[in-house]
Amino acid sequence: MKHVLPLFLTTGIFASGFAFIVTAQAAEPLSAIDWLSQSVNTPTAQPVALPRPRSEPAISQNAASPRVTVTSLDAPSPDPVGLLPSDVTGLPRDLWANSDSAVLARLIVSERVDTLPAIRELMMTLLLAQADAPLDAGPEGVLFLARIDKLLDLGALDPALALLEQVDHASPEVFRRWFDVALLTEAEDEACDVMRITHSVAPTFPARIFCQARGGDWATAALTLNTHRVLGDVTPQEEALLTRFLDAALFEDAPPLPAPDRISPLMFRMHEAIGEPLPTSRLPNAFAHADLRTTTGWKARLDAAERLARTGAISPNVLHGIYTANTPAASGGVWDRAAAVQRLDVAIASGDVLRIDKTLPVTWDALRDAKLEVPFAMIYASKVSGLPLTGHAASIGTTLGLLSPDYETVAQNAAPDFLTTLAMGTPVDPQTSLETAIYAAFHGAAPAPKLETLARNGQLGQALLQSINTFNAGFAGDQLALTQALAFWRFVGLEDVARKAALQVLILDRSS
Repeated sequence: MKHVLPLFLTTGIFASGFAFIVTAQAAEPLSAIDWLSQSVNTPTAQPVALPRPRSEPAISQNAASPRVTVTSLDAPSPDPVGLLPSDVTGLPRDLWANSDSAVLARLIVSERVDTLPAIRELMMTLLLAQADAPLDAGPEGVLFLARIDKLLDLGALDPALALLEQVDHASPEVFRRWFDVALLTEAEDEACDVMRITHSVAPTFPARIFCQARGGDWATAALTLNTHRVLGDVTPQEEALLTRFLDAALFEDAPPLPAPDRISPLMFRMHEAIGEPLPTSRLPNAFAHADLRTTTGWKARLDAAERLARTGAISPNVLHGIYTANTPAASGGVWDRAAAVQRLDVAIASGDVLRIDKTLPVTWDALRDAKLEVPFAMIYASKVSGLPLTGHAASIGTTLGLLSPDYETVAQNAAPDFLTTLAMGTPVDPQTSLETAIYAAFHGAAPAPKLETLARNGQLGQALLQSINTFNAGFAGDQLALTQALAFWRFVGLEDVARKAALQVLILDRSS
């Protein structure tokens, strides 16, 4: 019996196609820890001060107010917080309990953003699972923060926000992430309100000035900027941006500010506010949400929707809605994909099978070029299922079904071959070395010994995280690793993950 992942993971927000890059030289995108706003003063370990030889008061070295951070030693760890209970994920509550927090966090942070949809679904399940905290978990929430950062790397702001809203914002590192999600989802006023009343969160001066202005206290914001400009607490780049933010009218004829070297959500929002928005195409995935707003041009919305659909950060239905929002005014690239989707919708609505026969291959080719095969399958597999399609269109219809959650049912009604028998869990007659590696996993091959040992020792979560790395190595060419990863998922009952990953390896072209 196959293990079934949560329905919304396989049919909704996180199910979509993904461009997998196998070259070792490919540049990694910025991790969330590299672009989060410096919105709060994060306490750092200070050297222990030796006692002064005389009983005189300590001498201050500057006029700045001392930073005092209060941490409750018995505060609960946020690590157990999740959105998916065990009866939904099928994973045990002690998923993380027997592993070290730092080891788990390193594994999560190191996982690739670019991978197959089935692998990302597994990762999303692990990131969102409700599970007991590791034995060494503390109030700092090392595992929780790593999970949030990976969600931000994917651009999955909604689930990240849902997790952050379940924990106390008094922790500077938790607040920092919540503040940035609020900035990227246009909820900055709420974030500023929380900043004002949460005394354990010490805002940095740019964040404080931003929130003072957002609250309508422009005079105080200007005074704060002028004071800390004199004290040297803001950089020249921050000063230039904040000055325009507080009085943009004074700079109407001035040339735009140069793009900052390090763009954070706080800087991004202030550049928007002064009428100098920064393009999101080269920014981390999370920033693309800004282009989904209806006030943004359709081309930018299309580009952002495709990008986020590839990472599973938006549902295929959101992508489809943006594809069909307007009539394409140009040709080439995303315009052609939008036009193809609209023509296919018209053909399906007409019920004219001959028309569908002609439009389905064109649309499939267009979406495949954009690495959006799985979102396409999620939208259209059920719509073309059962139609008397012919030729290439009939083959595409079967392929869409094998990329959908109903892959097993589709396979039962299709001609038997390696793909359809694989979809039923019993592949036959492999013809290539890749098929042979997959065949072995479904016919008694052993899992990777290290993964099996971890699972037997009660460290299933750690084993699953490491199995993703093993699978990605297999997908990049190590066919023994591919066999061992697939065999491991079957060993621990994740049959659905194993079948979908194997099908996607064979169907989706991710060789470049």
